[in-house]
Parts: sequence; C-alpha cells; structure tokens
Amino acid sequence: MKRRKFIQVSQLPLASGMTAPWIWTPARAQADGPGSIVDTTSGLIQGYISGGVEVFRGVPYGEATYGANRFMPPQEKRPWTGVRLATVHGTRSPQPYRPMIPEIGDALTGSGAMGEDNLKLNVWTSSARPGDNKPVFIWFHGGGFRTGSGNSPFFDGEQLARYHDMVVVTVTHRLNALGFMYLADAPDSRYSESSNMGMQDILLALKWVNQNIENFGGNPNNVTIGGQSGGGGKSSILQGMPEARGLFHKAVVMATIIETAVTALEPEEAVHARDILLNRLGLSLNNLERLHDMPFEVLIRAMGAQAGGGPDDGDIALRFVPVKDDRILQFHPFSPQASPISTDIPLILGSNETEGVPYGNPNDKFWESEPGNMSELLAEITRSHRISENEARELIDLYRRNRPNASYADLALYMQADIRATSRSAEIIAEAKLRQGTAPVYMYYFNWNSPVRYGKLRSMHCMEVPFFFDNIDKTDFMTGRGREQYRLSWDMAQAWSAYTHTGNPSHDGIGQWAEYELPDRATMIFGNNTRMVNDPYSDERIATEEIIASWDAE
Repeated sequence: MKRRKFIQVSQLPLASGMTAPWIWTPARAQADGPGSIVDTTSGLIQGYISGGVEVFRGVPYGEATYGANRFMPPQEKRPWTGVRLATVHGTRSPQPYRPMIPEIGDALTGSGAMGEDNLKLNVWTSSARPGDNKPVFIWFHGGGFRTGSGNSPFFDGEQLARYHDMVVVTVTHRLNALGFMYLADAPDSRYSESSNMGMQDILLALKWVNQNIENFGGNPNNVTIGGQSGGGGKSSILQGMPEARGLFHKAVVMATIIETAVTALEPEEAVHARDILLNRLGLSLNNLERLHDMPFEVLIRAMGAQAGGGPDDGDIALRFVPVKDDRILQFHPFSPQASPISTDIPLILGSNETEGVPYGNPNDKFWESEPGNMSELLAEITRSHRISENEARELIDLYRRNRPNASYADLALYMQADIRATSRSAEIIAEAKLRQGTAPVYMYYFNWNSPVRYGKLRSMHCMEVPFFFDNIDKTDFMTGRGREQYRLSWDMAQAWSAYTHTGNPSHDGIGQWAEYELPDRATMIFGNNTRMVNDPYSDERIATEEIIASWDAE
C-alpha cells in the first residue's frame, strides 16, 4: 500500500517525577495560585495553576446563541478590555435529563447550570509560552449530539498536560434541536445557513485553536482531534466538512455509532424531525421568529415523548444530528468511501469488549439479575440476534470455545457488543480508510473489567476514557484504584501522547502498535494483558457479520 511516510515514534522518556511507568507518583508539590496572563484574539485571559499545570476554564470562543442568534451560525467572540478570569467552567448546553447508573452519573454529561452562552472551551498546558510547540489534543465530549459537556471530569486534561507533554482542549457547543434543527430551506433568507449549527460551533472552536493555541505553548500545525461515542461522531463528521481541512492533522474515533460517524442524515430526514418539533410547538416555517423568544426549556421539553402514542409522539431529541447539507457538511464521512478531506488524516479506532452494559438505564433488569444458565442465555441471544434457537446454540458454542471461563452473562454481553453499532463502526471506518490507502489506521480493543459493583460494570461503554486521559484518581467511582489501573492508564495515555507527537501510538510500554491492514487486522488489546493480536476473535467477527447481513436482506 502506498501512503504518506509518517514519522515513527522513538523512545519517550519518563515524565519528570515518575520512577516507572506503572507506579503512581503525585505531582511535584507546587503552590496553586494565579496563572499566566495569555493574549487571545478576543482579549487577555488569566487562568490558575494546579500542581504546575496552567488551567484555563470557560474561555469564550463565540458569542452567546440566545435571542436573535439562536439557530444562526456562531459569531466570533467580540473583544473585551482588561484581563478576563478563566477559572471556572462555563454553562452547559441546554439538554434533556439523561438517566444513568450512579457509577457514571453527572460525570458523563457534566453538571452545573445550563444556558445559551455556552460556546466555551477549556485548556490545560504545562507551559503557556509561545514557541514550546507542544502537540495539541482537542477532545469532543460524548452524549451523542443530544447531551454532554466539555466540562466532565472524565475529560479533565490536567494529567495529560502534566505527564504526557501535550496541550489539551475540551469544547462545549450547541446540542439537540438547538444545535441541529434544519432550517436552511425556510422561506426567510435569514436561515439560509441554519443547519449543523453545533458542528459550525466546533468549526469555530477549531479556528480559535488555530489562531490562539501557540500562546498556550501549543503547535497549531500539530493538532489531533478525538472523541468517544458522540464525540467520536463529531471527529468523523469534521472529516466531511471542507472548512475543517487543515485545522487538524490526526484523529481518534472511539466507540461511536454508524449513523453519525459513517454517514450523516439526508436533508429529507432532517426535515421530518424538524417538522415534528415545529408542529409540537404550534409553529411552521412561516413564523419561525417565535422560536427566538421562547425559553430554551420549552424547546427541550417539546423534544421529549408526547402523550398520544402515535408514531411521531416519542422522544425525538436523538433525531437532531448532523445533516449532509452540501454546504457545511458536503460529504458523508466514510460512505460510500472515505471523504477526500480525510485523505491525509491518520486514525485511531476501537471499542470495548462489553459495550452493551446498560449504563444508561439504571432500571434495566440487568442490574438485578444476569443470564445464569443456558436456557436464559439462549432466550436472550435468539431475541437480540433474531436467530433460531439452534443458530443461537451454535453461536454460543463458538464464543464458548474462545472464552472457556466466561460466565453465561459474560457470553451474552460479548455477543451483544459485537452486534452494536459502537463496535461495528470501527471496522466500517477502518475498511473505508484502507480503500483510500493514504494514511495509517490503528485499531484497539479494550477488555479491562472494572471491579466496581462487584465487577458488574465490566468494560462498559465509556470505561476506556479515563484510562486514555490518565484520570483514574478523578474517576475511581467507575474504575476503582489499584496497581493494574495505574499501569494500564499510563500505557494508554502514553499511546495518545506518542500519537499526538508523531502520528504513531507505539511506545516502549506497549511495544510496536502495528498498522491495521487487511488481511491481518492487527489490533492492540488494552487490558491486564496488553498486546498486539492479529484479527482477534475472527470467527466471532465473521459469524456476526453473517447475521447482520441476514438482517439487511430481510
């Protein structure tokens, strides 16, 4: 395969204060206090110092989006005078309540007030000095395109800045209908650019980074974007947006879904969701001015399930996602082929072994009981895979041969994960990139099981995020603490560090991370036995692909 020649990573030295990559050492003691004053395109800001890391929270990159600015493209932040303090998070984007198990709780969506002055970002750097040329990592939060916040403790960049030599940026932007209602076909010409507003926000944030990050010690010519779940979708969607070209140079797409990472909506689908919401609000395209005056709480409430039980009476918040509008988003990112914008962009892709653990449903029967015998497992697999009992038995036998010590519940979760979009999307995107043949792809598979709640969480959706951020101390409510957690966290964060520096995630702690190519499908397995494996569980993958193909043929 012909491709650009990317710099190979060399040995990375241990960060100052670390005696070995698997032994936790607290930050070198330094007094917290006011941070550097940094000049930005809108004015001077001052953050604070935390253990030697410069932290800037709630930095505005755009104007508020309420009133006349609602449903409009974002505007750059107007300049201010004096020094603006950047020491507290900004407001979260308005969003519906999302029930979750307590081991995640507010950590995923963030907490605190919601409001429409939310075009804010956070920056962590070990030295806010121009010329340091540190690689920049921009993280987009999960929660689909419906909920979430760049303020989540999951995404706190302090450890990556302190020990892994990068400048970290997290972004908050508009969500759900406020960020993705399609109005570009309205008769009023004011709305001609009113589509993908949330992605336009992210684009503005990327431009802010390009113009300002050098003053925070970052290199605007070495920017990696990344995200998990909905954030992975955002990293994919940017690769279909021509204006984003040149604003990032590498990408990480973790455990995302096909419908908002491989493809986007077509306009007619976006119009249908829009019309349902306008109808609920008693509006039409001819009186959209009323949208600008109503409290955002009314819009959020209108997206929820409605009484009546008709086909359009359910919760529609999930329907407001990026749309291929042929203006802002001109290409489906990876369908039918990889977008030309992604040509020179290396990718890290992957998912977790038990993506199907129902973290978003604290009332799911899973939390009270799991399949405990073959009869219960057969019933679950025939239902979830839509296959006969004999076919289910054969599939279970296949998984059992590969995993002889797994419980019935474990087997159920492995099989359910393999049919989920969050697992399948990585393969689809990787194969599209391989057909493009111009930039490397690296695949991972995370199979470390959390001890929390007596091991019931396993390697659920989102479990890998604290490890990549080296944030075990901030998320021990989900990961627990121990020697194995810290060692794995260091190895995974160092892989990100190597990748942001050079485009290759290999480092001494994990060895050579081979590129993902066919037919080998080299995959880095992160867990208690981190290692490279060619096409792990290939027979399970092939069997699952055949089942999914049978669904498509129905």
